[in-house]
Amino acid sequence: MSITDTVTTAARNAWALSFGAGIEPVDPAPSTVLWDEPHRLLRRYDTEFQSAASDSAVLLVPPLAAPATCFDLRRDQSLARYLVETGRAPYLVDYGDITFADRRMGFEDWITDILPEAILRVSADRGGAPVDLIGWSVGGMFSLLTAAANPELPIRSVTGVGPPLDYDKMLGIPQLRAVAGLTGGWGATAVVRAAGGIPAPLTKLAYRLAAYDRELARPRFIAGNITNTETLAKMESIDRFQAAMPGYPGRFYNQLWGRMMLANDIGNGRLELRDRTVELADVRVPVLLIGGKSDVITPHAAVEAGLRTLTGAPSVTYELVPGSHLGILTGPQARETTWAHLDKFLAERD
Repeated sequence: MSITDTVTTAARNAWALSFGAGIEPVDPAPSTVLWDEPHRLLRRYDTEFQSAASDSAVLLVPPLAAPATCFDLRRDQSLARYLVETGRAPYLVDYGDITFADRRMGFEDWITDILPEAILRVSADRGGAPVDLIGWSVGGMFSLLTAAANPELPIRSVTGVGPPLDYDKMLGIPQLRAVAGLTGGWGATAVVRAAGGIPAPLTKLAYRLAAYDRELARPRFIAGNITNTETLAKMESIDRFQAAMPGYPGRFYNQLWGRMMLANDIGNGRLELRDRTVELADVRVPVLLIGGKSDVITPHAAVEAGLRTLTGAPSVTYELVPGSHLGILTGPQARETTWAHLDKFLAERD
C-alpha cells in the first residue's frame, strides 16, 4: 500500500469511527420472523433450500442482559451463518428489551414458558423434527434447565457455550457472599426491587468493567490499527453489541442473586423455585459444554462443573477453547475451535 493509500485509509477510518456511520454497515444474516410476541420473537434464518441437510433444527438461545445479535455479530462472526453454511436449519428466540413492566419475570418464565413454546414452534416448522439447543452464557443454563424441567419436549441435544454451572467458581462471588452476610443480602435485593430490575446502562457498565483491559487499551488499539479496516470492523461489532445490551427483570435478578450467587443452586445440580425443584440430573439428552481459557465472566471451571452435575445425560462432552466469554462464541478462533466442536457434536447426533 502506498503512502497516499495509507493516509487515505487512515483518514477514512478515523472519520467513520468519529463522525460517520461506522467502518462497515450492519449486515445481518437473512432471516424470516415466524412469530412476534413480547419477549419471544422467533426468527428462522433463511437457507438456500428450506430442506436443510439435517432433519433436525437448531434453536439459538441467548442469555438475558445481552442482545440476541450475539449469534450474528457480522458476516465473519456469525454462528447463525455458519450453521446455514453447514446444512443446518437455525432459528433464534429473541427476548427484546426488558423494561420496568417486566419486573415480575423470573426463571420460570423462560424454562417453563418462553423456551418450551419456542422449541415446539421450531419443531412444528420443521415438520415435527427434533431440536438441538445452543445457548450462550446464561442461555446455556436456560437450555439445560428447560431440558430438565420439560422431558416431553422434542429436544435432541443441548450445547452450552460458557454457561455458569457453579457459582463457587465465579470470580468475586465469595467476596459478594461475605458482604451479603453482613446485611443478610437485603441491600442488593431491596435496590433491585425498587428499580424493577437491573437497567440496561448498568449491564453495559458491568460488561465493560469485566473487560477493563480492552477498554483501557482501546485508544492505543485504534491508533495502532487505524489503517486495518477489517480489525476495526471487528472492534466496532463488539462496540455495537455492548451498546445494545438490555437489562435484567427484577424477579429474575433476585433469583440469580439468592439462588445462584448466594446458595449456588446450580453448582449443587438444581434450581429451587417457588413451586418446584429442577434437577440437572433430569437432563436426558447428550450435552456439549464449551469453556474459555481466557473467560473471566464465566471461568472455565464453572463450565466444567457440568461434568459432575449432569449425571442423567447419556453423554457430556467438555471442550476447553481459547478466547474470552464472547470470543469463544464468535471470536477470530471460534470457527476452528467452538464451531468445529459443535459441528462434530451435531454430526454425531445425525
